[in-house]
Amino acid sequence: MNKTTTKLENNLIKALTLACEEFKRWDMGFDWLTHTVSHNRFPDSLVVTCVFLSKAQMQQVLSDSLDARMRKEIQTRLLKAGIRPKDIRRNVRMDNEEDCAAQDSGNWAARLERFRG
Repeated sequence: MNKTTTKLENNLIKALTLACEEFKRWDMGFDWLTHTVSHNRFPDSLVVTCVFLSKAQMQQVLSDSLDARMRKEIQTRLLKAGIRPKDIRRNVRMDNEEDCAAQDSGNWAARLERFRG
């Protein structure tokens, strides 16, 4: 990675870490988040995956429209870091540990690669 890409990645990680810590305070079954990105197609290729402990918890977040609130929080953090996604709905997805275990034998690397932007 060149200096510009390294700085961008560091800013991205800082912004997402702040969002992650905020989500953990919401007490909704959120567990962790991660991202994938192709820096030569940034920010369009950015995919942030928010992971919940169970499918039921994820479904509850979706039915309560908390996913929209989560996307807004991520977007706000990214904007503060100078990162401007075109459509945050395309950049953030929800997932859960149960589906990863059932569909990908718990292999998050393989699962994230399938949903890569």
